[in-house]
Amino acid sequence: MNKKAMKKKNSSASKISEKKQIMDDIRARHAYEILNRLADEDAKISKRIEKLASEYLREVDTDDVADGVFHDLDSLEVEDVWDNSGGTRHGYVDPYELASKMFEEVLEPYLEDLRKFQKLSMDEEAKLHCMGILKGIYKFEIDATTEFQDWSGDDPHVYFIQVFEEWEEGNKDINNLEEMHLFIKKNCAKWYKDIEKR
Repeated sequence: MNKKAMKKKNSSASKISEKKQIMDDIRARHAYEILNRLADEDAKISKRIEKLASEYLREVDTDDVADGVFHDLDSLEVEDVWDNSGGTRHGYVDPYELASKMFEEVLEPYLEDLRKFQKLSMDEEAKLHCMGILKGIYKFEIDATTEFQDWSGDDPHVYFIQVFEEWEEGNKDINNLEEMHLFIKKNCAKWYKDIEKR
């Protein structure tokens, strides 16, 4: 290979590497803003983005969501409750309140996804995602063996009801309600009576 061809090849590889670096930086920092600007500027691109996002979001596996919720709750460390509660220079921090806040913080990203599905009128996906959250919370109540569980008190039950109520409020398909009841009766039997009353 002559020097000219070699130089051209190196220049081409350098441009690919530079382009990859730019794309990595965009993914990490500005992807959301860029997508919004592209969507605002071009209706065709906007429809394509919406279609791709819809395909991406449709992949909801109830068991995967449940496993994620259970794992995240089961990973909470009781030491964080002990280290950050009690008397502080800012006043007293109740350990049970702190544990409840930690529990809620774990669930929040899952609830954000649920809200996104409902905002996009993706009722089926919202239902499946909610089922996963409920099943994960219930599994934590039944199967968790961590010391943190001792400090969570009634939180699993309380948040189970809250998640169900939030989903129910945003649900637009009456058939989903019946499916949800059957799912809870089968998978979360201990708490079904509390849902049945609603």
